[in-house]
Amino acid sequence: MATAYHRKKQPELVRRTLLDCAAKLALEQGLAAVTVQAVSLAAGVTKGALFHHFPRKQALVEGVVADLIAQLDADIDAAMAKDPEPYGRYTRAYVDITLHDPMMTEGGQWAALHISILAEPALRRMVSDWFAERLHRHRDTDGDADLEFVRLAADGAWIAYLVREKPTDPVPELGALRARLIAMTHAGRLGPADGCRT
Repeated sequence: MATAYHRKKQPELVRRTLLDCAAKLALEQGLAAVTVQAVSLAAGVTKGALFHHFPRKQALVEGVVADLIAQLDADIDAAMAKDPEPYGRYTRAYVDITLHDPMMTEGGQWAALHISILAEPALRRMVSDWFAERLHRHRDTDGDADLEFVRLAADGAWIAYLVREKPTDPVPELGALRARLIAMTHAGRLGPADGCRT
């Protein structure tokens, strides 16, 4: 029990461990596998300790999704910090990060988690609220219809990868698609020369 006593002194470590274990279960087996019993067992804590940090299973699942959103947010911010051109900066970062999603290259493990998030109204709302806030924050540099088109194209490619039955199903070559979409985010690049009608 020395371990349990030690953990009581580090509540943030316990919370982090619970989130990591829940995310691992969700990644490997889907959100249905994220049970109080399974997470507390994987984290090496009592159910009471789990409930101290997350009063309900839904709070734990929402914590996992909030963690994923925070990581996505940080990745986008890091990509934006490297981009000197204000126009389209958020869209370029969004496309780059979205089309680098690990679920596209790790045997579809992320697919079950993403589908679960999209299927659950409360979780879908969390993602939708995050996206709306990002769009609002970057409306001055990324608010025009051309950039919306690029983001929607990236989302469409992401969904195509998400729903494919097997890795050999036909989908666009990711690197070329990402490069083409990013090229379209520079001022004046979207138009008839890119195959789009104006």
